[in-house]
Amino acid sequence: MIRTITRPSTAACTLPMYIGFLLSEPHATSCLRLGNLLNISHDSVNRFLNRESYTPRDMFDEAKSTLNLIGGVLSVDDSVLDKPYSNYIAYVGYYYSGKHHAVVKGINLITLYYTDSHGNHQPVNFRVYDKSENKTKNDYFQEMFAEVLTWGIKPLFATMDSWYSCVKNLKTIRNNQIGFCVALESNRFVSIERGTEMQIQKMEIAENGAVVWLREFGYVKVFRTYLKNQVRHYAVYLPKNHDETNDEGETALANFARADFQKLHDQHWQIEQYHRAIKQVCNIESFQVRNKTAVKNHIFSAICGYVKLQQMRATDMIINCYQLQRNMFNQIITTFIDSFVPSMTHMNSQYHTAVNA
Repeated sequence: MIRTITRPSTAACTLPMYIGFLLSEPHATSCLRLGNLLNISHDSVNRFLNRESYTPRDMFDEAKSTLNLIGGVLSVDDSVLDKPYSNYIAYVGYYYSGKHHAVVKGINLITLYYTDSHGNHQPVNFRVYDKSENKTKNDYFQEMFAEVLTWGIKPLFATMDSWYSCVKNLKTIRNNQIGFCVALESNRFVSIERGTEMQIQKMEIAENGAVVWLREFGYVKVFRTYLKNQVRHYAVYLPKNHDETNDEGETALANFARADFQKLHDQHWQIEQYHRAIKQVCNIESFQVRNKTAVKNHIFSAICGYVKLQQMRATDMIINCYQLQRNMFNQIITTFIDSFVPSMTHMNSQYHTAVNA
């Protein structure tokens, strides 16, 4: 966790320095590169990554300042950080990647992402998948979910893809008086009447959804969507205090319209945008350290960089998280072009009349 300094620090590399480096370096994010830029030893950077022991709670404490912790949407998903040429880096394994639509070599990052009622959104918890812990991604979700509730987050809904839609997860969410919108595999069994089950892919589902009984859980409302050639199914559950309902919650579910579902579905997309940004803007995949502590501290720093960008966006300092890096080198590029052109004037045409182009 973030240490309390009891005397003046002699560290040459600090967390703000490293985060600033990740957000500004366009290519070579290495200890040597940062050392050269700041005129410090690259060993100082390496010692920083191996010395600290930051936790997800530290990240949450930084992120919560721009969030309303009550009444938002809590999303869970994971992403693979590509490390195709790494043979000796901690946490690297083989995982299915939605980006590549194949099993690839990398590090699996699991994140809880929160969108509040005002539209502000931030990551609030994360785990790096560690096979030595003998846990599943659902185990990690259960841990993170319990933690954020104790940290003060009180979401109205949780959203997730089909990987996290096991009955245990759904019942855990329900037991905490939280609704959900989850993707279901096409072979999940549902029934319009108890005792008459069928796979959800074989059901007739109206545009505005259908209230069904989900095996081993209870009543939910299912919606069918079409993305290109893919048919997808989603189940929505409403907490009992969401509206006037009977004991099974059927009344509120029947009144839950497709527009309401689409709003939840769109809010879940924020976590997909987060995955893209931490890779494209925060250099989370670019590091050259190997052991567990250093890798975790690099990932923590990259996520904190994203948190800072979201805080800047919330206060209108930037429009989106891509703007800072996009505009960072404008003046440098302009100055280079202005100084470069005079040395190349001999390449201008001497034999043709000028043309406005």
